[in-house]
Amino acid sequence: MRLNYLAYALGLTLIYIGLVILIPITVAFIYGEYNSILPFLTASIISMLSGAILRKSVPSSLDNLNDIKKGEGLCIVAFSWVLFGLIAAIPYLFYGLSPVNSIFESISGITTTGATILTHYNYPHAFFFWRSFTQWLGGLGIIVLFIAILPQFAVAGRQMFFAEAPGPTEDKFTPRIRNTASALWKIYAGLTVLEIILLVWAGMPAFDAVCNSLSTLSAGGFSPHEYSIMGYQSNHITWIVLVFMFLAGASFNLQYKVIMQKNPLLLFKNEEFRTYFLLVIFMALLITASLHFHNFTDALFQVISITTSSGFASVDFEKWDYTSKLILFIVMFMGSCASSAGGGIKIARWLVVFKSMKSEIVRILHPNAVVNIKMDNKTIQPEVARQIVVFVFFYFLLFGITAVVMSILEQNTAVGLTGAISSLGNIGPGVAVSTGPMGNFDGMHTASKLIFTVNMLVGRLELIPFLVLLQKDFWTIKD
Repeated sequence: MRLNYLAYALGLTLIYIGLVILIPITVAFIYGEYNSILPFLTASIISMLSGAILRKSVPSSLDNLNDIKKGEGLCIVAFSWVLFGLIAAIPYLFYGLSPVNSIFESISGITTTGATILTHYNYPHAFFFWRSFTQWLGGLGIIVLFIAILPQFAVAGRQMFFAEAPGPTEDKFTPRIRNTASALWKIYAGLTVLEIILLVWAGMPAFDAVCNSLSTLSAGGFSPHEYSIMGYQSNHITWIVLVFMFLAGASFNLQYKVIMQKNPLLLFKNEEFRTYFLLVIFMALLITASLHFHNFTDALFQVISITTSSGFASVDFEKWDYTSKLILFIVMFMGSCASSAGGGIKIARWLVVFKSMKSEIVRILHPNAVVNIKMDNKTIQPEVARQIVVFVFFYFLLFGITAVVMSILEQNTAVGLTGAISSLGNIGPGVAVSTGPMGNFDGMHTASKLIFTVNMLVGRLELIPFLVLLQKDFWTIKD
C-alpha cells in the first residue's frame, strides 16, 4: 500500500465532501434558520482543511491515480466512508446530540440504514434536510459521485467503483467507468426529481417531499415526519413511495438499459429482477393472509421497505401478529438487487448460492457430470460462485456474533437478533417494540450502538473492503 496515493485520494475526497456540506446552508437561508449556518460551516471548514493538509503532504509529482492497485482502491473507499461518517456527524453535535449519538445518526444516514436515535422531532429544516441528503449521497456512493464528476478519478475510478458499488458482479454498461457512474447518477437523480413532483401533487408539503424522495431513492428511510410515511395519512402518498422504493431496490444498470432501449420487458427477462418481483409479491400475500386478508397495501409496503432496506413505515407493524412479524424478519435476509441502492445480501447472491447447492447435489448423484451455474444464460465462473458462498458465510458469521453480543448487552434476544440484521443489512427498524418502526435506538447500551455503527459500515461496503483491511500483508507500506 502506497501512503502517498492514499493521502492524495482521501485529501481530494475530504475537500469535495467539505463543499457538499455547504448545501444545507441554503436550506437554512430559505427558512430563516440562521442558527443552522454555523454547524455546517464548521463541518465544511474542518473537512476542507483536513483535505488540504493531506494533499499538501503528497509530492507535487503525484497529480492523478492512474496506476492505483485494487487493494489501494478498497482501502481508499473504506477510509473515505469512515471519514465521511465522522465529518457528517459534526453538525449533529451543534443540535445537542452526544458524540456517540451523532456518529450513530451520521453513519445511519450515509449507509442508508435509517435507524435513528431521535427521541423528538423539534429540529430545524436544515437538520432534517441534512439527514435525508446524507442518505441520498450514500445511496449510490460518494465515491461513485466523485468518479462521475472529477477528472482526477476518471482512470483510477475502476478500482474504487467496484469496491463501493453494491453487488456481487462487476457490471458496467458503458466502456468507461466514468460514463457508467455518470449514467447511474442521471437515473438516480431523475427518479428523485420525479418522485418529488408526484409527492407534491399528492398533497405532501414541498419540503417533506424533497426529504422523503431523497430518502426513498437511496433506500434510506429517514423522514422529517416522526411517524414516517404513516404520518401523512394518504393512500396516494403510500403508493408513490412504495413504487419508488421498489425501483430503488432494482438494478439501476438494468433500469438504464430499459430506458435506453425503450423496452420495459427487459426487466422480466432478467432472472434477478423476476425473482425479486415474485418474492416481494409472495411475501406480501403471506402477510396479508396472516392478517386475515386485510391491509395488502401495508403488507406490500413493508415487505418492499424491508427487502430494499429502506426502513420507511406505512403502519406500526409492531402491532401485527407474531406470524406476520416472523415473515418480516425472514424478509430482512432477502436483500435487494445488485447495483441498486438497497442493502442486504442481494438476490443475485442467493440465486448463486442455491444453484451451487443444486449443482453439488447433482455431482453427488453423477460424479462425472459437468454442471455449470448460469444466470441469464451466462455461466458463473467457479471462483466467482465460491467467493459468493464465502461472502454469505462471513455475513451470517458476523450476524451471529453481533446478535449474541447485542442480546447479552440489551438482555433482550429480539432486540439483539433484529438489531444485528437490521444494521448489517442497512434496514433500519427492527422487529422489536423498542427498536420498531415507531421506536428509536437511543435507549440502547453505548457498546450496542458502537457495534451497530460498525455493522452499518461493514454492511454498506459489503464486507470485502473491511475483510481486506484485516489482512496483515495488506499493511505492507510501499514507496
